[in-house]
Amino acid sequence: PPGGDDRARRLTPRGRARMAVAARGIRALGIKCGVILTSPLPRAAETAAIVAAAYQRAPSPRELPALAPGVPPGETLQALRPWSRHEQVMLVGHEPGLSRLASLVLTGSPDRLAIDLKKGGCVAIEVEKLVPPAGAILRWALTARQLRRLGR
Repeated sequence: PPGGDDRARRLTPRGRARMAVAARGIRALGIKCGVILTSPLPRAAETAAIVAAAYQRAPSPRELPALAPGVPPGETLQALRPWSRHEQVMLVGHEPGLSRLASLVLTGSPDRLAIDLKKGGCVAIEVEKLVPPAGAILRWALTARQLRRLGR
């Protein structure tokens, strides 16, 4: 709400509709969905639920407090360790945290690589081990607009 707590903000009806199309775009790319981890904030949880709904057999999103805004990327990476046995882990969170986490995984530093994820954007990173930078490869990065084009 305008002037309200940004942490309590929810997706707008337009935002939900646009994310549903983008989620279909993610699915169209052939991205598998082994587990979906989401920030506890409402708009991220709503986004994760929309993405899960785009898949027929997706697991229900699981809340991971380390994906909340302001959590240092190193702490988020540590919190992801229990999920490393999964082949595909989808994260739904906030900026600049997700971009800094991607940089950490890819380069060993949260500030070395400038990835600018806008609302609804998505990156695919292939990771050998959760010990940065241990064989992580950036496969692609797409904007929400590009994902929506794929989802139409």
